[in-house]
Amino acid sequence: MSQWNFSTVWRTVGVTIPEASAIEQGDRTVTWGEFHRASEGGASWLMDHDVAPNAKVALYLYNSPEYLMGFAMSLAARCVPMNTNYRYEADELAYLFENGDAEVVIFHGTFTPMVDAIRGRCPLLRHFVYVADGSGECPAWAVPFEELSLHPVRELPEASPDDLLFLFTGGTTGMPKGVMWRNDDLFSRMNNGSFRRLPPEGDLTDVITLLQTEGPGIAVLPACPLMHGTGLFSAINTLSTGGRVVLLPSRKFDARELARVIDEHQVQVAVIVGDPFARPLAKVVSESPQDFSLSSLFCILSSGAMWSTEIKEALLAHHSAMMLVDAFSSSEALGMGSSVSTANGTETTARFNLGENVRVVDDNDRDLVPGSDSVGRIMLGGRIPMGYYKDEKKTAATFQTHDGVRYSVPGDMAMVNADGTIHLLGRGSQCINTAGEKVFPEEVEEALKTHEAVADACVLGTPHETFGQQIVAAVELHAGATVSESELIAYVKTRLSSYKAPRHVRFVDTIGRAVNGKMDVARHQREAREWLETIS
Repeated sequence: MSQWNFSTVWRTVGVTIPEASAIEQGDRTVTWGEFHRASEGGASWLMDHDVAPNAKVALYLYNSPEYLMGFAMSLAARCVPMNTNYRYEADELAYLFENGDAEVVIFHGTFTPMVDAIRGRCPLLRHFVYVADGSGECPAWAVPFEELSLHPVRELPEASPDDLLFLFTGGTTGMPKGVMWRNDDLFSRMNNGSFRRLPPEGDLTDVITLLQTEGPGIAVLPACPLMHGTGLFSAINTLSTGGRVVLLPSRKFDARELARVIDEHQVQVAVIVGDPFARPLAKVVSESPQDFSLSSLFCILSSGAMWSTEIKEALLAHHSAMMLVDAFSSSEALGMGSSVSTANGTETTARFNLGENVRVVDDNDRDLVPGSDSVGRIMLGGRIPMGYYKDEKKTAATFQTHDGVRYSVPGDMAMVNADGTIHLLGRGSQCINTAGEKVFPEEVEEALKTHEAVADACVLGTPHETFGQQIVAAVELHAGATVSESELIAYVKTRLSSYKAPRHVRFVDTIGRAVNGKMDVARHQREAREWLETIS
C-alpha cells in the first residue's frame, strides 16, 4: 500500500533541485529551495504558536505563490489546509470558518476589512496571517506572512499518509461542504492520471531518481482560481513531480494575458474550466494569430464546465500540435471520465471515455446496457474522499456502498453509448421535470451555444401550473449579434427533442460566470421568475 504525503514529497524535491523554479508569477520566481524553506519555516511558526496537528488553516487568497506556500506550511505542520472562496460575503465567510473549525487564516491585504468584520464571530479563529498586496498596512491583530516564511526551522513532525486536506465546495446550491481527502488517496488518484508519474507503490527514493534522471518537471499554468479544485489540484500535482507552476499576474481572467504568459513562460500545460476560458482564448488567437504562438503547449486540460467541439476546433486550428483533454471530475470524484481531441479529430461535446472503477447504473444498481436509451447515475470507486466534514447525512448520501464496494456518487447522470463511452447529461439535482419529461439543463445550454449568435447560456426550470416546470433560458449574445426568441427556440428543436426546447428565452448582457466558470443559478432563478411576471 502506498504511503504518499504531499509535504514529504515536496521536501524531497526542495532538497534535490533547490535552484529550479517552483512557482512563477509575472516577474517573480520562487525557487524550490525557497519554497522548501518557507514551508518548513511556516510549519515551525505554527507549532511554536500552539497550532496543533489537525488544526485547520484557511487560505483566503487570490492566486499567488503565498497560496501554495501556505498550503505547504499547513501540511508540513500536519495541519489541514482549507480553501476559501474569496467571493463570499461576511455571513458566508463566517459560516465557512466556523463550519471548518478554522484556527488560522492566511489572507491577502485587500481582504482585511472582511476578516476584521468576522473574526469576532469565529471563536476558534485565533491567528491571522497578512499577505501584502499593496492595498494597505498589516493590521495590529495580524502578523506578516514573512514572519512565518522566515521563522527559524525546528524539528517537524513526521507526516502521515492519513493527514487530511479539505476542499470546500458549494456546488450550484446550498452551503459549502468540506470534502475530506487523505493525502495518500488524493496523491495517488492524481498521480495515476498525471503526465509525469511516480510508481503507484513508490516512495521518496523514486522521487529523487525521477528528478536526477529526468530533471525538473513540466510547466503548468492553472488559469482558474487555486481556491477551487481544478486550479488547486493541477498545481499541487505539478509540484509533486518537481514541476513549475505558472500563475497569471491579474486577478481577473484576461484571455490575452493568458496567451501572452503561455508564450513568455513557455508553459507546456494550460488548465482551464471549459468554454468560459476556452472561448475567449480561441477568439484572441484567431483575431491576433501573429501575436501568440502557443507553440510551447502540448496540452490544454479542462475540467468543471462544458467544452464545446467548435471551440476545440478553433484552438487546434491555431496550434495543431497539441492535445485537448476534457476531464470529467468533481471535488468528490476525480477521474470519472475524459476525452482527448487532436488535429486528427475532436470529440463530441459531453462525450467521455469512462475512467477506471467507474460504473453507470440504474435505480436498481444494474449497469446500463450500452446503446440503450436509459439514463443512469455515475459511480466512482477506488481512491475517493473520506466524506464531508461534520456532515454525516450528506456523506451517507454521496459516498455509498454497493455490493461491498464504496463509491462516490456525486449525482451526475449519463447515458452509455453503444461503444461504451458516455454522454454526460448533467447533475441530477438540477434536472427539470416538465410534463413528466426529464430535461438536463446542460444539454439545452450546449444546444443553444452552438448557434452562431450565442456566446453563453443558462437554462433552468421555473414553476408552471400545467407542466409542473417550464424550461427558461437566459442567453448572452456575441457583441453585435442579433437573434429573436422564436428563432432560438426553433433552432434548439432542430438539435434536440421538442420538449427540451425553452418555452421562454431571456436576453441578458452577461451570464455573469464566477472566476471558476460556474454560474450563479440562484440569481438566474430569481431573475427569471421576476421577468416571467412582467410578461405574463
